Amino acid sequence: MDALLYSQHGINSPFCDTNNKFSCSNANRSSSSSVGGFRLFSMGLRSSKSCFSSNRQRLVSIKTSDPVKHKITNAYDRRAQERVIEEEAPQMSEIDKVSSGQALPLGASEVENGINFSLFSQHASAVTLCLSITVRGKLGELDSGLVEINLDPHFNKTGDIWHICVGDLPRSGVLYGYRVDGPRGWQQGHRFDNNIMLVDPYAKLVEGRRFFGDVSNKLSKFLGTYDFTSLPFDWGNNYKLPNIPEKDLVIYEMNVRAFTADESSGLDPNIRGSYLGVIEKIPHLLELGINAVELLPVFEFDEFEFQRRPNPRDHMINTWGYSTINFFAPMSRYASAGGGPVAASREFKQMVKALHGAGIEVILDVVYNHTNEADDAYPYATSFRGIDNKVYYMMDPNNGQLLNFSGCGNTLNCNHPVVMELILDSLRHWVTEYHVDGFRFDLASVLCRGTDGSPLNAPPLIRAIAKDATLSRCKIIAEPWDCGGLYLVGGFPNWDRWAEWNGKYRDDIRRFIKGDSGMKGSFATRVAGSADLYRVNKRKPYHSVNFIIAHDGFTLYDLVSYNYKHNDANGEGGNDGCNDNFSWNCGYEGETTDKNIKALRSRQMKNFHLALMISQGTPMMLMGDEYSHTRHGNNNSYGHDNAINNFQWKQLDARKNSHFRFFAETIKFRQKHSILGRERFLEKNDVTWHEDNWDNHESKFLAFTIHDSHHGGDIYLAFNAHDYFVKALIPSPPPKRRWLRVVDTNLVAPNDFVPEGIPITGGTYNVAPYSSILFEAKP
Repeated sequence: MDALLYSQHGINSPFCDTNNKFSCSNANRSSSSSVGGFRLFSMGLRSSKSCFSSNRQRLVSIKTSDPVKHKITNAYDRRAQERVIEEEAPQMSEIDKVSSGQALPLGASEVENGINFSLFSQHASAVTLCLSITVRGKLGELDSGLVEINLDPHFNKTGDIWHICVGDLPRSGVLYGYRVDGPRGWQQGHRFDNNIMLVDPYAKLVEGRRFFGDVSNKLSKFLGTYDFTSLPFDWGNNYKLPNIPEKDLVIYEMNVRAFTADESSGLDPNIRGSYLGVIEKIPHLLELGINAVELLPVFEFDEFEFQRRPNPRDHMINTWGYSTINFFAPMSRYASAGGGPVAASREFKQMVKALHGAGIEVILDVVYNHTNEADDAYPYATSFRGIDNKVYYMMDPNNGQLLNFSGCGNTLNCNHPVVMELILDSLRHWVTEYHVDGFRFDLASVLCRGTDGSPLNAPPLIRAIAKDATLSRCKIIAEPWDCGGLYLVGGFPNWDRWAEWNGKYRDDIRRFIKGDSGMKGSFATRVAGSADLYRVNKRKPYHSVNFIIAHDGFTLYDLVSYNYKHNDANGEGGNDGCNDNFSWNCGYEGETTDKNIKALRSRQMKNFHLALMISQGTPMMLMGDEYSHTRHGNNNSYGHDNAINNFQWKQLDARKNSHFRFFAETIKFRQKHSILGRERFLEKNDVTWHEDNWDNHESKFLAFTIHDSHHGGDIYLAFNAHDYFVKALIPSPPPKRRWLRVVDTNLVAPNDFVPEGIPITGGTYNVAPYSSILFEAKP
C-alpha cells in the first residue's frame, strides 16, 4: 500500500518487514512479540456447552497476561446478564493466541500468525471484534457463543486503523463483525451505537439469510466472513477476456435473479434466479446477438429492507438491489440452492467464465452514491453509519444531518480520501478477483461532489478511476445525474475515458418516434452520434451509451401502451416514478384487443429498436424488450419479485418468430456493418441527409444515407412519424450496386426483416405511417 493510503488512514512513518508478512506497523512498533515495551497478550477462552443455546445469555472470562479485560457475550444482546462459565466448549476452536496485528490490508486477511482483522475508524473511541467460530445454523441466530474481543487502543491501533491478529482461527466458516463506540454528538455528525454489531466495510464475503425472499428469516443479521481454504478458481488454460472494442458493444441490461426466477425458465428450482441460471440461458443471449451484459447490482443487499417497520412499502421486496450493504461481497442469495457466500463467490466466477467463453463481456451496475443505511428518521445501521458516519457520509456542517443527493436518505462521501480508496479497492477487487469487464456507475454525479456536497470540476475519484492501471482495460460508464439536480449529460468529467448514459438520446428519440413536432433535427443529431455533446477533446461516439429503455421507467411495450404511469402496486399512491415518460399509448390506455392499435404498437417498438441499432454510439437495450415484456404501466417496479419484473420465457417462445426475430436480426445487422458503429464522428462525406425542410416544425419525416466509402455498402434509412404515408424519393445507389430492402417495419414477420434483402424497383417508396425502412446497397 502506498504512502498516500497510509496518510489517508492517519498512519505516520510506516514501515513493513518484507520478510514477515505479519509485520506492518509504524516506527515505534516492532515485528516481534512486544509492542511499545509491552508483550503481546495471549488469551485462553473458556465456555460451556450450555451457552450455545440461542435462548441463553452468555459470558466467558478470559485469562490474559495483559491487564486489559476481555470477555465473550451474546453479541446480539448487550444487555445480557453476565455470568462466568468454566467448562471448555468443544465446538469452539481454542483462541489462545491474540496479538497486536497489522494495520494493512484492511478487512480480514490471512497472515503467518493467524487471521488479521483491520478496521478504519477515525472517530471511534472503542472497537470490539465479534467472532462466531461455528457455522451459522438457523439463519438469524447463531448456534454458538460469540467471542467479543475488546481492542486496546495502545496495542491495537495505528493511526486511525484498529487491528488485531487472532491465532488458531479456522480458515473459513467464521462469522465476524464489530461493535464500535465513540462520541454521541448527533449534531456533530456522529452515530455511534455499540449495541449494534456491524459489517466490516472490507469484508470480502457477507453472510445473511440463505434464500432470497425467505420470510422466515426476514430479520436475519448480516455478518462478514472469509474463505482462505478454497483453492484458487480455475479460469482454464484457454481462458481469455473478450476485450471487445467499445465501438462494437451491444449492451443488454439485465437482472440476475429476474432473468431465470420464473418457473417458465424451465430450470431446476435450485438454480432459478441464480448466477448459474444465467449460464443456462447464454444460448438465448447468443441468439439475440448482444455481446455485453450490464448486470443490475450484484453486491450484497437486503431484499427485505422495506419490511423492517410498518410503512406504505412494507409489502415490497427489493429486487433491483440499489441498496448496498457491502461493496466487495457478491450477493449471496444469488448462489444456487441456498449455498451461501462462498458458493456465491465461486458461482459468480463460473458465470463470468461462461459468459466470456461465449464472447460476452460483463459490466456491473455499481451503487457508490449511497448505501442501505437510509436516513436519520428511519436508520438501518449495518456498517458505515456505526463505524464512522462522519467520514463515510456527506453531512450538513450546520446541524450534523445527512445530506441526500441520492434520493435514498444518505449520500456516500465519495471524495473523502478514505472513502475514495474504499471505492477504488472495491473496483479493483471485482476486476482482479472476478474478471469483470466494466462498470456502470449509478447516479454518478454524486461522485462529482465534494465532501460538503458542492460540485467539483475535477473530482478526485472520477480522475482516479479514469487513470487507475488495474481499471485501464475496463469500460467505465456514468449515469450523469443525481437527485440533487446535478445534470451532467455531455459534460461529465471524463479524462477522455468515461462514457455516459445519454439521457438526451432517450428523450429525443422517444419524442420523434411518437410524433412530437419540432423533433426532426434533434433526432438526426442523436442518431448521428450526439456530436453536440461528445465531440470534445478525444471523446468518441461510443462514449454516448444510447438507450431508449432502461430498468427504471417503462418497458418498451409499456412505452407504446401507456400515456401515464400505473404505480398503485408500489403503495405510494402513484407519487413514485417519473411523470415525464414521453410515451404514447397508440390510442388506448393499456391492454386492448383492437387489432389496429396492436399493429401500431408493434410497428412503434420496431421503429424504436431500429433507430437504436443504426445510431452511432453504444446501444443498450433492456432484458425482456426482445419479447415485449410488460409491467402493466408500472414505471418504478423495483419492489416486485414476481412476473412484473421476471423474464417470461413462455412469452418469448410465443413471439420467437416475430417480435424476437426482428430484434435479433437488427442487432446482428448492426454488428455486421461497421459503418453503424464508427470510432470517429461522422464527417460531411460520411452521411447525406435527404432533407431540405429542417425548419418546418411540423415535419416528422427524415431520410438519410450512411456511406461506406471503402466497400460501397451504403445504407439508406427513412423514419416516418406522421400519421399518413410519405412517398420517399430514393437516391441512386453507389456504382455497380442496387438497393435491397432489408427492413420495413410496416410489414409483418418475416417480411419486416429480410436479411438477404429484396430488390427495390423505381425511384420512390411509400413509407407507411409510423414506420421506418432500411435499404442496403449490394452488387
